[in-house]
Amino acid sequence: MASKGSTAFARIRTEVIRVVAGIPEGRFTTYGSIAGHLNVNPRHVAYFLARLNEEEAAILPWHRVVAAEARISRGMAEDLRAEQQARLEAEGMKIDPKGFIIDPDRNFHVVGPKREIRWDTE
Repeated sequence: MASKGSTAFARIRTEVIRVVAGIPEGRFTTYGSIAGHLNVNPRHVAYFLARLNEEEAAILPWHRVVAAEARISRGMAEDLRAEQQARLEAEGMKIDPKGFIIDPDRNFHVVGPKREIRWDTE
C-alpha cells in the first residue's frame, strides 16, 4: 500500500470512501469488488474502513461492505459484527447463522469495472 501521509494514500482513501458512499440501501458489495474496481488489494479497502473516524462511521454505509462469498467479516470485533448484521437485516437482507448473506445475487451491488489507476503517480 502507499505509505501513510503520501498523496497516493490519501487518494486511495478518498476513492474507497466515495465508492462505499455510493452503495444503495438494501444492497451490499465486497472488499474484493471495491478493490478490483480501484486496482488495490482488498486488505487496503478493509484497512481504510476499519479506521473511519466517528463522524465518518456515522454517515458512511460501511456495513454494506462484506467479505468474500457475501460473508460478514470474521476479523471484526463481535460488537461490530452484530451491528453490521443488524443494519443489513434492517435493509431487508437475511443472514444465516454463519454470517453469510442468503441469496446474495439478489442484493449484490456491482461497483464497476476494474480501473487501471496508477496510485503512485500524481
